[in-house]
Amino acid sequence: MTTSVLDGLGGLEVRHDVPLASLTTLRVGGAARDLVEVTTSAQLVEVVRALDAAGEPVLVLGGGSNLLVGDAGFDGTVVKVATRGVRDDVAACSGAVLTVEAGEPWDPFVALTVERGFSGMEALSGIPGSVGATPIQNVGAYGAEVGQHVTTVRTLDRSTGKVRTLFAVECGFGYRSSVFKAQPGRFVVLDVTFQLRLGSLSAPVRYPELARVLGVEVGARVPAADVREAVLGLRSSKGMVLDDADPDTWSAGSFFTNPVLDEAAADALPEGAPRFAQPGGQVKTSAAWLIDHAGFAKGFGDGPARLSTKHTLALTNRGTAHASDVVALARQVRDGVREAYGITLEPEPVLVGCEL
Repeated sequence: MTTSVLDGLGGLEVRHDVPLASLTTLRVGGAARDLVEVTTSAQLVEVVRALDAAGEPVLVLGGGSNLLVGDAGFDGTVVKVATRGVRDDVAACSGAVLTVEAGEPWDPFVALTVERGFSGMEALSGIPGSVGATPIQNVGAYGAEVGQHVTTVRTLDRSTGKVRTLFAVECGFGYRSSVFKAQPGRFVVLDVTFQLRLGSLSAPVRYPELARVLGVEVGARVPAADVREAVLGLRSSKGMVLDDADPDTWSAGSFFTNPVLDEAAADALPEGAPRFAQPGGQVKTSAAWLIDHAGFAKGFGDGPARLSTKHTLALTNRGTAHASDVVALARQVRDGVREAYGITLEPEPVLVGCEL
């Protein structure tokens, strides 16, 4: 059915039985029944509209860095987003306003902002994946979040079939959350517009570990290039920078989000557990700390899927893992933490064709 649905749409090639393991950073997952790659946002809109009109199951795929696909694969059409382009409008009064196509790789874009003297993205260096995925998860690291710099997100709203631009206030950004994540599948991100300050100094350094590496106090501003270099070093030491030669990086990054607890649950945390005050009286704690202290140390596991030897929060493929191996390990860790501390860890990656 898919070939006939997409016939005549700009001569796009539809491939069949395409292994998805090769398109995800976990390197697991079965095949897509059909796959089409789009290189412009107009193609992306046209293809998804056509597939939706035909009732075809659709999976929109960017960099594959936050995705766990089941071993049975995806019985529908995968739309691979390969759009590219960065448009800028730089003015002394408004700073740098950058509109970036969804398929643009994230880290090269961050590098570009640092090189051009735009401040704010440097602490988000080294994160794999594409720009279009970042507002969905409100990607964050080392005290920074994407949502702090987003002004608009242009989308295809599949509930209406219309292109819709959402302003930052409409995006519902929170800790690893957004309106896009709350309504999975509804919005296809076409491009993202960011506003950044002009200057070679970083945004204030908010993360204590990063401040220590830089040798400054929390809240200090240093050259953005120094922050980028320090973050890349920290991420590499934790296996969080992709490396084809290092199975510790064959992961989806942090597999579980840090739990945000109400006052009662926070009071029940054991002594020594990290506590970070949140709005509304809530407390965020560390998923990595809970995993480690529940008995799952770095490198835990004896099969083809194991915890990273560098970071307990990453579930890795040691080379021959299937999705079922990753899921089994995730369940073991989640259940162990729940038994030890009464806290149920939530997965961060999108799960397709599998569940914990």
